Amino acid sequence: MKKITLTILIVVLGLVLLVFLAKLFSPGSYSNAEQYEFNISESDLILLINDFKNENPRYQVPRQVGLLDGRSNKADHWYHVYFYYPQENQIIYIWTRPSGTQKTTLAFVSINDGLVLGNWKDINKNLSSDENADQKAKFENRILNKIKQKIR
Repeated sequence: MKKITLTILIVVLGLVLLVFLAKLFSPGSYSNAEQYEFNISESDLILLINDFKNENPRYQVPRQVGLLDGRSNKADHWYHVYFYYPQENQIIYIWTRPSGTQKTTLAFVSINDGLVLGNWKDINKNLSSDENADQKAKFENRILNKIKQKIR
């Protein structure tokens, strides 16, 4: 009986370790991001985002912060985009990535409190349930739905 119990314990611990390691090394750096799908190419979505930012300069991150939209290098899978909420003094970080020839994923990743970087909180991870719902609703109402309206 002791041998069976010990064997079961070892198997269970092994499975727990395996699940932990799989989670730790799973692909994707943005596993908590809130993702939205668009039926347009990434380049077209980026153009719509830029149009939105040009039409709504209040949502552009102040230059002194030093955050620039774009890919960090040619191998980068994500096109990084930043918005600013002046009322709350928050920076919003999203990315886009092609998910097919005419499909693109846009993800709401995190929020930085203030203009000094390093105060990031990930959506669906570092916020309470109510804060999370509020931040997603705010992003969808202020930015995402307006970009969606531009799609023909």
